Amino acid sequence: MSLRRVLKLTGLVLLGLLLLAGGVAGGLWWYFSPAHELTRGVKYSSRRGDNLVLDVLKPRRPNGYGVLVMVSGSWKSSREGLHPAMVAPLLRRGYTVFAVHHGSQPEFTVMEIVEDVRRAVRFVRYHAREYGVNPDRLGVCGGSSGGHLSLMIATRGGPGREFAPDPVDRASDAVQAVAVFFPVTDLLNLGKSTENPGDGGPPKSFVRAFGPESTNLAVWRVLGREVSPIYHIHSNLPPVLIVHGDADTLVPLEQSEWFVARARAAGREVQLVVRPGKKHGWLTMLWDIRLFADWFDRHLRGAGAPAQAIKAS
Repeated sequence: MSLRRVLKLTGLVLLGLLLLAGGVAGGLWWYFSPAHELTRGVKYSSRRGDNLVLDVLKPRRPNGYGVLVMVSGSWKSSREGLHPAMVAPLLRRGYTVFAVHHGSQPEFTVMEIVEDVRRAVRFVRYHAREYGVNPDRLGVCGGSSGGHLSLMIATRGGPGREFAPDPVDRASDAVQAVAVFFPVTDLLNLGKSTENPGDGGPPKSFVRAFGPESTNLAVWRVLGREVSPIYHIHSNLPPVLIVHGDADTLVPLEQSEWFVARARAAGREVQLVVRPGKKHGWLTMLWDIRLFADWFDRHLRGAGAPAQAIKAS
């Protein structure tokens, strides 16, 4: 074969590869850029003069169900907005997404943050019909501290306060399905975590996040238990999906394994998906959100009565 012919064929192959790469890139861009209507900065509560807000991402073809996303990392929350690529599978399946922004530690304690995100669920449920979602079919998801907050909602959510002055607070903050990435579940037993101080105290980098009394170990044992989902698993825990990397040193896989074992012992449905070799976050997490969408399809859109927590807490 002549050199000219080889160069021509090589050029055609390269052109084909470039077109293929361009097509793949274009397809990915399309998939992670779903059409939606965005409403920013809806106030759901306030604390010490600071308004707490959520954003509403409504897909082009809503399916009538809502998912609250905890916008949280290290118990800090940015108000820059949730990029639609992060929830593209949910929007493409028709879920209306509520991106919940909370106050950040150390200005707000983790205990206060838990209270506030539970208020966000009540707010969405109270206004559900306005947003076109079924108030009896709400899901919640998040990663890391957002996963922790999601599990706190799952384990502590329940009926609202019947005689509360604010009608929002009379609504339930129970959810019907949960999907999370690498959550801390037991703050009293940090196990192999690099955050374990070795004395049973709070995570080394987050002492201030639990308030000034958290350095008192007697007080901490009460506080830490209060905000550890594993101690509040109940007989009506909603279905939970956890995705966790087995090379995570910040929040080791054992945190999820402990939670799963205790939830299954209580007869609840919990699924753990382990990502081999993955640490505290990985590049293909955006693709793993499809697992979340599958989980919500099964437990929000599927048949069966919604799970409700048995009591307020």
